[in-house]
Amino acid sequence: MKLKKDKWDKVKLDKLVFNVSERVEPNDTSLDKYIGLEHLDSGKIKIGRHGSPSEVIGTKLKIYKGDIIFGKRRAYQRKAAVADFDAICSAHSMVLRANENHVVKDYLLAFIHSDLFMNRAVEISEGSLSPTIKWKTLANQFFPLPPLEEQKQIAALFQSIETAIEQVDVQEKNLKALQKSLVNGLYNKHPEFGNLLNSNNCKAATFGEIAECDKNYPEHKDEVERFVGLENIEPDNFQLQGFGLVANGTTFTKRFVKGDVLFGKRRPYLKKVAIADYDGICSGDILVIRAKANTMLQGLLPYYISADGFIQHAISTSAGSLSPRTKWKDLANLEVSIPDLKTQEKILAVLQQLDNTVKHLKQQKTTLKLLKQKLLNEILG
Repeated sequence: MKLKKDKWDKVKLDKLVFNVSERVEPNDTSLDKYIGLEHLDSGKIKIGRHGSPSEVIGTKLKIYKGDIIFGKRRAYQRKAAVADFDAICSAHSMVLRANENHVVKDYLLAFIHSDLFMNRAVEISEGSLSPTIKWKTLANQFFPLPPLEEQKQIAALFQSIETAIEQVDVQEKNLKALQKSLVNGLYNKHPEFGNLLNSNNCKAATFGEIAECDKNYPEHKDEVERFVGLENIEPDNFQLQGFGLVANGTTFTKRFVKGDVLFGKRRPYLKKVAIADYDGICSGDILVIRAKANTMLQGLLPYYISADGFIQHAISTSAGSLSPRTKWKDLANLEVSIPDLKTQEKILAVLQQLDNTVKHLKQQKTTLKLLKQKLLNEILG
């Protein structure tokens, strides 16, 4: 791709885009989708989820298919996406529409995601707690503009990488769905896992017969350096997300060791399950669970605990309205059907292979995103 950047004009942004400010009341519209800033993901050009107008109050903006929603509040979050449908959106966003006499639609989207644009947006934001951009200020910013033919070339490159990212994303979601389906099959009345399970290699048991909850408290909590709370466990992610240092002070006293499964017993519907990759102490709202030898493989235990059958049992046995909690004694009574250890090894190998493939896809997606940003910055910077 040959670009003649020395021939690019510098133009004000209001020559390239229209700031559409068509206002609408949520209770007086036939549209059925609402896009808030919470529905936009940083760096993503498509809208993956939405709310309903019935869920919000106050005047909103109308957005038409093909318009770009740009988060004018906290621009450092880099939220900008193209609408695939008509909707209403948050008044904390700008609705930008390409002036196609001067700019190619797909180029505009690529340009808005460049560091050149995003860094300028942050620079001109006003306010400390919730910095916000004013259209009048943004409209008067000058940016380099390629000729239309070069815009088309840049847009095509940008879209080709986005397509590759989307394809990897679909593969990742499909593999996760497959893994979830396989794991949930373990809790059927007649357990299923491909052709690995049958009545001859499974036996009935309670969860308390295959796992135990460690209630031991260390005599000296300074034996370990790290502690974790519920905030360090993400839904549908076995990897602990950070930790605190015991030396900085904590009231936590429950001990766990590397390999233990940590399950959030408070609000179990949040599906917080993690595998400890170091020794530490944790919140009393976390159950420390480990497999019983000769009955259950420790590596397979987190999959059983993350299955819908286990989570639903935890929810149904929870007590409390504002912050429901389940108890180990109730979880221990859950009836399950457990395969023999040799079959468990085969099941675990399949699930770990799926995990490894998903991990590889995540890395591939990260590489593509970095490539996209690098090329955008080199071309437009």
